[in-house]
Amino acid sequence: MAEARIYFDWNAGAPLNAAARAAIVDWLGRPGNGSSVHAEGRAAHAAIETARRQVARLVGAEGKAVTFCSGGTEAANTVLTPDWTLFGKPFAIDRLLVSAVEHPAVLKGGRFAADRVETIPVDGNGLIDLGWLAGRLDELAAGGQRALVSVMLANNETGVIEPIAELARLVHGHGGLVHSDAVQAAGKVAVDIETLDVDVLTLSAHKIGGAQGVGAIVRGRNGFAFAPLLTGGGQEQGGRAGTENVAGIAAFGVAAEQARSELADMAAVAARRDRLAALVRQTAPQVVIFGEAVERLPNTLCLAVPGTAAETAVIAFDLAGVALSSGSACSSGKVKASHVLKAMAVDEGLARAGLRLSIGPATTDAEIERFGLISDNVFRAMTKLHGTRVA
Repeated sequence: MAEARIYFDWNAGAPLNAAARAAIVDWLGRPGNGSSVHAEGRAAHAAIETARRQVARLVGAEGKAVTFCSGGTEAANTVLTPDWTLFGKPFAIDRLLVSAVEHPAVLKGGRFAADRVETIPVDGNGLIDLGWLAGRLDELAAGGQRALVSVMLANNETGVIEPIAELARLVHGHGGLVHSDAVQAAGKVAVDIETLDVDVLTLSAHKIGGAQGVGAIVRGRNGFAFAPLLTGGGQEQGGRAGTENVAGIAAFGVAAEQARSELADMAAVAARRDRLAALVRQTAPQVVIFGEAVERLPNTLCLAVPGTAAETAVIAFDLAGVALSSGSACSSGKVKASHVLKAMAVDEGLARAGLRLSIGPATTDAEIERFGLISDNVFRAMTKLHGTRVA
């Protein structure tokens, strides 16, 4: 009997957990629109509101601060707008500053004109350059301009965790707003919107065991509100028009509750991540692990073995029964170096060898050890093919 496949691509999409699956099946079998006033509609509305509170608890927010949408990309495109209000009064934004290592959904700039979007550089570990940011915010403030700064809480490729609370103090001191893409961080590290002091953060259900196609926007308790991207109805407290995906939202809430309960398991996940790194080093001592010197997500390992090519390695591992990736799943199919690694000033050849292994609470020690045997075969074959010595 063939051995089961090993799934090491949780950052692209975590497996749907059993409780979330049950919620989907339950709600797909029920009638009712959450905006209807009859019993079926009220039941759907109650399910949405329960999920709203569950998702809010995952990030230390109030339920009323959560707006559901179709996923992390829509969430980012919604909040990356120059049109905000503060307690109902216009609060216009002049510039959008995004880090060089953001997800493509943020790098595109949302609803800002291209000439109003600027890139914040990062260092060799992928951490934002706060000194550069401070200088640029000074310049903008001197010119009477206000900025929205968007920096992810944790990078989807390297797992590197950004100093968001420090960044927020800096930006707020210059009268600006802060958005943080917390899609990868939520459920893997403790996230508290008040401690981070961000004005808005965004989430995605399928990164924490929920269904694909559901996301959330979470606002801080400071009176700021964004102009909706989708209009035409009063759903989501006016924040996002369109009939809510009751089944997906209910599953999101269940997944958020489970993810919150599994935070205590993340130390064990980190130990397995480190074991993965050690096993690769046994085969290829020259391996480079990106972001290893700074705080990272406990489940994410981004590495490169010199003399290999990521696209070839992904295929070789897939044929050997292992699912992993090279860079963001949203940029898959493109044979080019990771923009994240390039922003970190990684050599082009090494960047083209970058692989991402991402695991989760259900990953077993047996899978880790079996990966070690498979990786030994794959990397030895690849480095031999390219003429690179492996110990």
